[in-house]
Amino acid sequence: MMTRAEAHPLFDWLFARQRFGVKPGLERVQIMLHRLGNPQGAFRVVLVGGTNGKGSTSATLAGILQAAGERVGLFTSPHLTRLTERFLVDGRELPEPEVLAALQELQPLAEDVQASFFEVVTVLGCLLFARQGVTTAVMEVGLGGRLDSTNALEPALSIVTNVALDHTAVLGSTKELIAREKAGILRRNGPAVVGAEHPLLSIFEAQGADLWSAGRDFTVEVGALGWEGAEVWVTFPGGWPLTFRTPLLGEHGARNAALAAVAALRLGVAPEAVSRGTEATAWPGRMEVLPWRGGRMLLDGAHNPDGAKALADALLTLGAAPVPVIFGAAEDKDISGVAGQLRRLASEVILTRAVLSPRAADPAGLAVHFPDLPVTVTCSPEEALEAVGKQAWTVACGSLYLIGELRPLLLAQKAEPWERWQ
Repeated sequence: MMTRAEAHPLFDWLFARQRFGVKPGLERVQIMLHRLGNPQGAFRVVLVGGTNGKGSTSATLAGILQAAGERVGLFTSPHLTRLTERFLVDGRELPEPEVLAALQELQPLAEDVQASFFEVVTVLGCLLFARQGVTTAVMEVGLGGRLDSTNALEPALSIVTNVALDHTAVLGSTKELIAREKAGILRRNGPAVVGAEHPLLSIFEAQGADLWSAGRDFTVEVGALGWEGAEVWVTFPGGWPLTFRTPLLGEHGARNAALAAVAALRLGVAPEAVSRGTEATAWPGRMEVLPWRGGRMLLDGAHNPDGAKALADALLTLGAAPVPVIFGAAEDKDISGVAGQLRRLASEVILTRAVLSPRAADPAGLAVHFPDLPVTVTCSPEEALEAVGKQAWTVACGSLYLIGELRPLLLAQKAEPWERWQ
């Protein structure tokens, strides 16, 4: 059984703010930051948006900047096992008492403006990074971009990894509409790196940023893909190629690392530091391989069709399919589209749900999406692990909340007790 970490009243209060849902807009964050003395002014900010890959791109860039001698803050979401995963300084979680002290200071301000959960953690990250003497903070955008809490900050550089269909009820039903939302983190005349190519590129160009685009301003070539990662070449027209290795798995992982490398160059990092930093990247819960019962389990938060396609492509290239797949999803996702990709790599499917996520789809209802495969329905991550038994390889994917409940079971760690919506 998974053991639960002890609750704390301040964390109880914070997680309860999830009931406010997603509240688009920048005003509440701006008010809180102003009342705290604008802690975000103490460090350089990089905003990283995109549908998929923004977390691994953020983690790679943070590692590069650290290799270059900076003190680096990394803000990401959602967390897997502990809230403190969202606020890393030089790759380490901050002590819980320090996070609680800052949260206690922030609480009355958040109550006053009726801030949402994500608005609070965004400001909390800024406050913690300022107090830690961070020189650059890499801030992963939560949802969209234009009205996301992180966009209340003024970036020295903006990155958009890609555009795919996800969160369509909020961001729009077409890639063009979603691209306009994500382009909102770019600043006129400000440096930006974008992975999206034609025809969406014109939407980003309309922002008037000093834009470097994949396929136009630089090209990316990925070498042989293996379990150790890949070698990557980034070439600029008329210039020298940048070569580095990344441990991120799959071609999509290598391309995300390339965006981070180009961003680092735009921030003035020397190529040698880029190479050192990319090699040390680790991104838990995303194409992460962990031991399990004498075999190995790959965890990946592939929760939309593009993410599931990247996962399937990677495992087929690595020769790790067909393989048993543990799968669970949030009920508002394109489950049919995800399942269509997973059927390419699955030998059987064990359906389950994140027990702490009210958004989780009923596992029994997911079976219809896998008509041509053996299906087992379970009610919890623990039951799913028992059902899959001992295998040389297993894949667990779908909701990041599910991955966040499976991962501590594999590592014998304590898990948080709070329901997870954001």
